[in-house]
Amino acid sequence: MATIIGFVLVQSAIVSADLMIIANDEKISFTPEGVELRMPERADSDTVLVYDTASDPEAPSLVAKLALQSSVYGPPTNLAITPDQTLAFVTNPVRLEIEGGQPVVVPHDELHVIDLEGAPRHLATMTVGKQPSGMDITPDGRLLLIANRAGESVSVLRIGGKAVTFVDTVQVGAPAAAVRVAPDGRRALVVFKQHNKVGILHIRSETVTYDPGEDVNVGISPYNVDITPTGDLALIANSGVTGGNDGHADSVSVIDLTADPPRVVDVVGVGDGPEGLAISPTGALAVVALIDGSQNARANPHTAWAAKKNGKVAVLEISGKTVRKTGEVEVGGMPEGVVFSPDGRYVYVGNFLGRDVSILRVEGGRVVDTGQTIDLEASPAAMRGPR
Repeated sequence: MATIIGFVLVQSAIVSADLMIIANDEKISFTPEGVELRMPERADSDTVLVYDTASDPEAPSLVAKLALQSSVYGPPTNLAITPDQTLAFVTNPVRLEIEGGQPVVVPHDELHVIDLEGAPRHLATMTVGKQPSGMDITPDGRLLLIANRAGESVSVLRIGGKAVTFVDTVQVGAPAAAVRVAPDGRRALVVFKQHNKVGILHIRSETVTYDPGEDVNVGISPYNVDITPTGDLALIANSGVTGGNDGHADSVSVIDLTADPPRVVDVVGVGDGPEGLAISPTGALAVVALIDGSQNARANPHTAWAAKKNGKVAVLEISGKTVRKTGEVEVGGMPEGVVFSPDGRYVYVGNFLGRDVSILRVEGGRVVDTGQTIDLEASPAAMRGPR
């Protein structure tokens, strides 16, 4: 039976779990008047939730609730779970400070380490680069890479059992929004949002190197990246000029990673404001969360026509090196994180404004709404499943 201890909901040891973590941000909200910043009244205002989707994927069970600070100011991939599901990581990329009597957002530098074995618990908080955003873990579970926006760098950390230690900082010379390691563990892609490029990191043991001459030009304001299980293709979500509030269609760039050098081979129109992005473990589908004017378009009279209550998920079919959009599913307001279940049969979408998670089911090449949601007490800023 579950029991409440402080701010942690714990259960007995997790057996055969398919874990999913969600970071909730209570400091920042989006209203018709624009962005509202609220200084937290309590240190536990933000939370990290651990869910198990294994026993009932349409009604995941809450395993733990941890009082840890995080933020929506960063792509919805600023958390990660090790392949063996023993550790989880969540960054706290920004904090609020008072300037001129008003709260303002400033870069922060925290990484939370969570022990997932038994009753999940907070192990440590470490200092990493400035504004740590997207992160990823190598397939062997030995290295954690963190893209630092304000730091214009990638932090490299070693994972050894429950010990996490700093290895290196790789300077990349541009704000780094997201990072994804290829399935062979030898390369990683890092997203440079302001420069409309994707960089290539080379991984040799614990040495990570970067050459700006290998950068790949992609679409406007790239925000997220994922790589197919075969390592042949990478998809880049380009959030566009205004990042999802203008009503105009944006794109996903398709990079052929088998080419020498890697290059964009296609651009797929997906809809307004793609941010969250995930490729199925089967490699046959990808889903892209579209803000679609649901964030705060009403605050801008020039784009008021674009305002919508809810966002969408665009469904992409992947066949060889061909990627095409095959459908859309309406979800909640301002969808951010997206997670496939390990078997690829379900998709979970975190709706920041809806304060819930939409549960979608994969039926063949289609994605449909189950009508089920995970209701939350706060706004899901980011979410991730096992690597």
